Amino acid sequence: MDKAAAQKRIHELSAEIERHNHAYYVEGAPTISDREFDRLLAELTQLETEHPDLLSPFSPTQRVGGRPLEEFKQVAHRVPMMSLDNTYSHEELRDFVARAEKIMEGRPITWLLEPKVDGVAVTLRYERGELVHGATRGDGRTGDDITQNLKTIRSIPLKLESGSLKNARKKKKGETGPGLFEGNFDAPTQLATLEVRGEVYMTRENFEKLNKERERKGEATFVNPRNSSAGTLKLLDSREVARRPLEILIYSVAEIRGVELKSHHEALALIASLGFPTHKRTWTCKNFTEIEKALADLDRYRKTLPYDTDGGVLKADLLLQQRELGQTSKAPRWAIAYKFESEKAETKLLDIQIQVGRTGALTPVAILEPVFVSGSTVSRATLHNESEIARKDVRIGDTVIIEKSGEIIPAVLGIIATRRPKNAKPYMMPRKCPVCGGEVTRDIVAGEEGSHLRCENLSCPAQIKGRIQHFAHRGAMDIEGLGEALVEQLVNQKLVQNIADLYDLTIEQVSGLERMAEKSATNLIEGIQGSKTRELWRLIFGLGIRHVGAASARSLASHFGDMAKFEKASIEQLLEIHDVGEVVAESIRDFFQKKDNLDTIHRLKKAGLNMVSSSVERPSSSVLTGKSFVLTGTLPTLTRDQAGDLIRQAGGEVKSSVSKKTSYVVAGEEAGSKLDDAKKFGVSILDEAGLKKMLQKA
Repeated sequence: MDKAAAQKRIHELSAEIERHNHAYYVEGAPTISDREFDRLLAELTQLETEHPDLLSPFSPTQRVGGRPLEEFKQVAHRVPMMSLDNTYSHEELRDFVARAEKIMEGRPITWLLEPKVDGVAVTLRYERGELVHGATRGDGRTGDDITQNLKTIRSIPLKLESGSLKNARKKKKGETGPGLFEGNFDAPTQLATLEVRGEVYMTRENFEKLNKERERKGEATFVNPRNSSAGTLKLLDSREVARRPLEILIYSVAEIRGVELKSHHEALALIASLGFPTHKRTWTCKNFTEIEKALADLDRYRKTLPYDTDGGVLKADLLLQQRELGQTSKAPRWAIAYKFESEKAETKLLDIQIQVGRTGALTPVAILEPVFVSGSTVSRATLHNESEIARKDVRIGDTVIIEKSGEIIPAVLGIIATRRPKNAKPYMMPRKCPVCGGEVTRDIVAGEEGSHLRCENLSCPAQIKGRIQHFAHRGAMDIEGLGEALVEQLVNQKLVQNIADLYDLTIEQVSGLERMAEKSATNLIEGIQGSKTRELWRLIFGLGIRHVGAASARSLASHFGDMAKFEKASIEQLLEIHDVGEVVAESIRDFFQKKDNLDTIHRLKKAGLNMVSSSVERPSSSVLTGKSFVLTGTLPTLTRDQAGDLIRQAGGEVKSSVSKKTSYVVAGEEAGSKLDDAKKFGVSILDEAGLKKMLQKA
């Protein structure tokens, strides 16, 4: 395909993919299957790889994240991000409305009520239709520049195309007062500036999936969806952010130039027409009686939403009245947050039990006297870790306050100290594993709250069961029928003590277990044998290497091509991969330095499991065969991963460090010590243009 045809097709694909992103993430009504969407994205990625000079920073392929940052830059907010006053009282809310009416000297105020998302406030700024930066609230005047992280949220438009407003007209030259474009308008040319505010959040379903995935990877779980969203946005590696299921809802316009607005509901209509996700329902109120009725309606409605809300925000609708009402030094006088009291219950903490996961992590669980709250009976709640217990000073025998966070997740909010038994003692986490009696060590992981205790005995039955369940999981080796109850029996009967033991099982052994007739046993053995042909990435994921998820496993399998190369990879070689950072690389090396793990892989290979990736990219040219390259700095149009892929496709090798044997160093802006090494060893230095010139011969 020539350049002109490629440019046209890239434009078509980009537009189509963003339409499907909007349909899926904003409208919640996908129009194509995931497989078809992936096919379109793969075609676009291929074209951009073949024509790197056509890659746009606004391409849908750029939502996967870029290279990690050293730290966040600071952004000064043009319009301060003020916090709202809030209240739980109808009387205080009535007083707020009365004060506003007094300032307006009897002129009627139309109020707009909307749900209050329990998320993380951010701002997005567009100039001539292009996203220029996104930032956190910070102190209200200055926030962190988290643009790269926000770009990974697929419901955020990277470019604004067109918008519309009803009953609008274009402002005439020299005219003052409200002036709006009639009907549709072109955002890039007619909307000079647009800054919108919103809440980044995670749905309860996606939050639970994320925590289950973290459990499988041996990582600490998050306390609630809001904390997980806040923690994700503060990650310096946007590639990791792209793997987290963040969403956003836009609730206001902070600044706009080129279009003049008269009301808040008009602003909401405008931003919705530009493709932003907004509240599907709001309430217009003329007086306090209507406000109270709307709040009751909102309380019912919010329980149907897939994300957490903690109340509603009441705003004066007319922007002219907002300006007249003004603000205090801390909050506007034209808006207030009304928070609903969460349903809570008191119950007794009967015990604290310790669960041991497949990586040996010890997780404390509160065993409660059953209590009915928010529609169901709660008898257990996670206490997360030792730090959480100490912070809340939770003791066995305490009367505790239970809340269902988001009406879904049971949480221990705190204790009632006045009702504590006299003999209650601070809870001490065990220093021996409660399952096997093995040694317990403290594990402090960078970027995670608190520290975690971990059983060091790899033969611990709890870990064995967890590893086997993970290995057989649908997302890993997908062995149907090998569920928790059966794994429990296999381990307890000493039939399986290692994932490799699964491939030695016989129908006779399995059929002798409880609830396992010959037919069920035959189906299980066939399922185990069938798993031998699974893709290499599934096996890598199934091994249960700490911090290696499914996405990382795919990248590792594709990069190394076979298990032998993977298990011998150095830290430097692992760090060349897009999905692998220092923590993951060190975890992989630690895994392969244990003799038991190498023995397990040897047994799996001997059993006939697939050890080669079928998705390894073979060189499409030999023009760079025998040449080795080291990439450093930031290139003008290519990421280092993209440049590396192009080199490999042309038969070359990409190395992580410079030596006398290195053929070329490809250097971009802010090239570091590798450029100095190239000069020291007399290695040829290329810029991106020089690399592309070499590749043109391919």
